[in-house]
Amino acid sequence: MLLSGVIVSCQKDQEIKDAASDKSDTTFTAPDNYLAAKGTLKITLQDSTYSFDAATDSIAFVNVHNGNNQYFGITAINKAHNMSFGISSSGYALSNINTNVAGSQFILKPDKGDADQYALTDSASAQDYGKINLSAYKQDSVLAKGTFYTYLVKAGLGKPTTYKVKGTFSLRLK
Repeated sequence: MLLSGVIVSCQKDQEIKDAASDKSDTTFTAPDNYLAAKGTLKITLQDSTYSFDAATDSIAFVNVHNGNNQYFGITAINKAHNMSFGISSSGYALSNINTNVAGSQFILKPDKGDADQYALTDSASAQDYGKINLSAYKQDSVLAKGTFYTYLVKAGLGKPTTYKVKGTFSLRLK
């Protein structure tokens, strides 16, 4: 879960808002990491769809370089800090690619009670952990656009149930 640390640090404060409104890149922690200024990330789990809106929530497109290993992904946290999502893939972010999911996590924290936590299945029989289809990346004011699906398991006691999670993202720099 390389992106889990980024989820925690992906808050919209005044400094980031100022950077996003600047005419230059919206880099906030390192080159090739961008905070979306506009756009949405939507996640469908069972019969519910959850949405993040870059106008109010923090949605970042991240590129992680760890030695010879390269990863990219999307991480988001809503303004109320009761919902976060992250998904990643190995390799480089490019337009028109369809890559395998390397990690994913979804956390929902209701007003009362314990958080519902979903993480990438670790089942050896599930050879398919999902795909990220990146149809556009850093083209004009488009930061990233595409779709994904992944398989997440809800944390907790009892026999784990695997859920297929689908999503779309359309993120803009300006």
